[in-house]
Amino acid sequence: MAVQQRRSSKHRRDKRRSHDALAVNLINVCKHCGKFKRAHRACSCGMYNELRITKAK
Repeated sequence: MAVQQRRSSKHRRDKRRSHDALAVNLINVCKHCGKFKRAHRACSCGMYNELRITKAK
């Protein structure tokens, strides 16, 4: 098991943790049906970017 040789400073610790934040889910509203949908994905009504790509569920 590894044991640290010196105590890490708060600055060095926080720099290491700077990439650990959770990403925010981008949520948009479908222009066709008004439901919430994730960005860059087709809506449950079958529309994507003003085009019908699948049948509605």
